[in-house]
This record gives sequence, C-alpha cells and structure tokens, in this order.
Amino acid sequence: MQRAIAIYQPGDGPLTLPRISTPAEEIRALGEALESTAAQLVARELELEEGLSHQVRLTREVHHRVKNNLQVVASLINLHARGSDGEVAAAYASIQRRVDALAVVHRNHYAELEENRGVALRSIVAELTANLRATAPAHAQHLVITLDMIPAFITQDVAVPVAFLVTEIVELVMTCNPAGTIAITLVEAGTPDRAILSLQSPTLGDDLCEVHPSRGRFERIVTGLARQLRSHLDYDGSIGRYQIEIAITPDTLAKKT
Repeated sequence: MQRAIAIYQPGDGPLTLPRISTPAEEIRALGEALESTAAQLVARELELEEGLSHQVRLTREVHHRVKNNLQVVASLINLHARGSDGEVAAAYASIQRRVDALAVVHRNHYAELEENRGVALRSIVAELTANLRATAPAHAQHLVITLDMIPAFITQDVAVPVAFLVTEIVELVMTCNPAGTIAITLVEAGTPDRAILSLQSPTLGDDLCEVHPSRGRFERIVTGLARQLRSHLDYDGSIGRYQIEIAITPDTLAKKT
C-alpha cells in the first residue's frame, strides 16, 4: 500500500491500492479512506480545469466583443467624417486615432492572453506609431518616429494610458511641426518592475509649440494620464522631452531578445 501511494501521481486516474489481506480492520479502513480521498482530489482537479477553461473562453469572448464594438465605433466615425472638411475633418481624424490606440491595446492583449504575462510594450508602440503615421494628414506624411525600446511586458491597465499618452504627444508634434521628428525610448529603471518611457522631439520645446492654442488642453490630458499610471510626468523644455516611469512585469527585463 505504501509503494502504491508513493508512486501515484495526480492525473494518473483513481488511486488503486493492492488488495489487503490483513485481518486488521484499521488497515483496511485506512486503505479505503485513501482511495476515497484520492478519487475526490481527481474529481476536484477535473472541476478546476473545466472552470479555468470556461473562464478563458469567457475572457476571449469579452475581448472579441470589445474589439467588435471598437470596429463599430471606428466605422461610425468614418461615416460621419466623409462629408466633412477643414477643422471638422481634422477633429474626426483625431478621435479616430484615439479609438485606434485603444484597439491596438486590445489586439495585443488578446494575442498574449494564453501566456498570461501582459502585453509587449514595444509591439504596442510600434503598431500604434505605424497607425499614427498612416492616418496623419497629407501635410504630416513626412513625420519621423524612431523607436529604441527594451523588451518589456505591461498589464492592460498600464497599456491603455501609455497608448493614449503616446498618441497625445505624437499628435502634438504633428500639429506643431508636421515635418518634425520624435524619438520614443524605453530603458531600465532602478528596480526590476519599473522602466522609464521617454518621448523627445525638438518641436515640443519650440516657442511656437509652447504657446500653441491646444497646449493647455494637451497638458491637462497628459497630466491625467500620468495620474492613471500613478507616476509623475517630467517635462524638460530645453530638449523637448516628456519622461515617465511605468510599471512592467518584473521578469521581462531578464528575457531580452
């Protein structure tokens, strides 16, 4: 009986003990109790696996519906924007870029759902900036965006405000100087669960951009996004750089590629 228990592994099926020929009732009762307990553990494990599988299906369904709803919103914006021009068309395009930013986060989160490690920040920013350039006004098609980012994973709660923060800053550069440049970097911070995100452009520090009519609204928005990230957004006007420390998955820095 001792050998049978020692070699038994969960998932092997019911625990089957050798037939006990001893006349001792206590020993036979102990064997039956062990078999019963093992059977209950196997049944419980199957229930947990089924519950986890059901939860994963529900989560996927939620993300699928969110993605569909974002597509509906994007289609409605496009329909309303078709007959517009000038400032109205620009406003619709600006709204569309923010919807796209949220869609990018959800697509990447859905892709990483099985890994349960968060979403890859570099992938999000790369896709996001590609979309921003693709949807930029004709006069801003030469905007240059460069990326230099360490591999890092973040939670969806961090990914959403980061995506909006990147969108807001890139759009401000695009508005102030359509032919400008912006460099986005991500470097290690002092602890394994933190990294420093920087967005730098000479345009941001230009006098004309400093007093741009949209600058006040922009500052309120990015300050609010920094609060969502529970961090302080530093601005250095002399070099045109916004910098913020964000939370990352602690073990991702050790998995550089």
